[in-house]
Amino acid sequence: MKTPGFVFPSLLLAVHLLYAATLFAATEPFPVLPLADGWALQSSGKVAETGDVISTPSYAPKGWYTVTVPTTVVGALVKQKVYPDPAFGMNLRQFPGMTYPVGANFSNLPMQQDSPFAVAWWYRKTFTLPAGDRGKTIWLDFNGINYRANIWVNGKQIANLQQVVGAWRTYEFDITAVARPGAENVVAVEVWAPEKDDLAITFVDWNPAPPDKNMGLWREVNVRTSGPVALRYPAVLSQVNSPANDSAQITVTAQVKNTANHAVKGKLKGTIEKTQFEQEVELSPNEVKDVTFAPDKFSQLTFAQPRLWWPAQMGTPDLYPLHLEFDIEGQMSDASDSHFGIREITSQLNDSGNRVFSINGKRILIRGGGYSSDMMLRYDPNNIDDQFKYVQDMGLNTVRLEGKLEPDDFFEKADRRGVLVMAGWCCCDHWEHWSKWSDADYQIAKESLVSQMFRLRSHPSLVMWLNGSDNPPPPDVERMYLDVEKQALWPNPIVSSATAKPAGFSGSSGVKMTGPYEYVAPSYWLTDSLNHPSLTECNEGGCGGGARVQYRN
Repeated sequence: MKTPGFVFPSLLLAVHLLYAATLFAATEPFPVLPLADGWALQSSGKVAETGDVISTPSYAPKGWYTVTVPTTVVGALVKQKVYPDPAFGMNLRQFPGMTYPVGANFSNLPMQQDSPFAVAWWYRKTFTLPAGDRGKTIWLDFNGINYRANIWVNGKQIANLQQVVGAWRTYEFDITAVARPGAENVVAVEVWAPEKDDLAITFVDWNPAPPDKNMGLWREVNVRTSGPVALRYPAVLSQVNSPANDSAQITVTAQVKNTANHAVKGKLKGTIEKTQFEQEVELSPNEVKDVTFAPDKFSQLTFAQPRLWWPAQMGTPDLYPLHLEFDIEGQMSDASDSHFGIREITSQLNDSGNRVFSINGKRILIRGGGYSSDMMLRYDPNNIDDQFKYVQDMGLNTVRLEGKLEPDDFFEKADRRGVLVMAGWCCCDHWEHWSKWSDADYQIAKESLVSQMFRLRSHPSLVMWLNGSDNPPPPDVERMYLDVEKQALWPNPIVSSATAKPAGFSGSSGVKMTGPYEYVAPSYWLTDSLNHPSLTECNEGGCGGGARVQYRN
């Protein structure tokens, strides 16, 4: 006969496990399911079947490559050792499709018709959804697809080439109607590379271009769930009482999405450490809208003696936690947890017409360097840690991303390290070929900016956004950009371009792009800035490239 001594530990363990499960359910009711490992990849030239068949569990992808997403097609083939290391010797020029002239801007050239990347490539992934997802809204998220795609789930097409186009857009699809909780599911994506007149990801003169033009699922793919109302893009905007810096008014905002075909009433609740706030929200059927907590209506959002976020050389990059949740009749429909910094960055033109930046009322000299993504868009968090260490060891405070907007992890690292980030669009390709834009290009550019503004606005490390690079956008494009940025409540300075060329709509940029693009002795910065030959502005053809990051105020 078993004694109580043998029973009690098992019972105690069961109680502890039950408690842990309950605690987990309470703290993370809607966990994210990453679709990373176990994808299959193959050229459409070797696949006879169509998406309605490929996206079914019975389909067997024989002879396909097994890859991990995110990955471009060429990135996957290099990892599979189909092609050699492109960074060694002249290996890259031996890849099929590398027929463009050495030194040419491949982004502005068409692919050769015999290139293996001139046709679509298939990505396929099987995954099992928990049975507990029944009754929830199920979302399929793509954080980056380059460039056009058809998407199927479980034999049903959920998006087509007209809906999925644009490398810098993020996509979220409600797949509740086709998903199978408690069973195997399949997603299949048919991806095409960008063409020469597309708003794509291009390196121009910052990196060689791979032959696939970085086609593929180059950012994370996730499945997540929610109740009838989903919560997206939480952000906190700060107005600091400078120069005293003894108080700050913060505005909290988030997007809510009603998936129901009927009106929904609920509460959006927020917590910042010990500060709590909430408001009633009513949503029409399938309505998506931003909900904002302003300090003039929520007095608790005026913080006395706040811990300010500073660039590392000026202080501590302090962060606060933000918890938001949307409740319907006392039941949580969705929740999010993030971090933010209380800080305010402003800029203005001084008497000399130069743009002066200030953070929390204190002027700051932008000292930075240009950052480029990996040639095949491979992202290594450890490598980024090392690069940020180099930035700070060199006494720099800023990195510039010219049309290379890295994953969230990059910006989270910058937030925590206190490194500022300049971000904006690219030069020398279709992004600045405005006279050639079609109506579709205008819409893709707009949707791309919407995706990036909502994604980046919450990061205190973002010091500015540049709507152009070597050239300012024409008035109609700039007005479109500025409208998007205003609607997204972008909290940081906006500069028309990284050049001194005045914009037709907003006027002077207050910055320059004339270098130097190499090391100069410290005495350079003490020379006559009005007559120094390197301050002559570039001609209309642009400045050609380089680390366009030295801004003298």
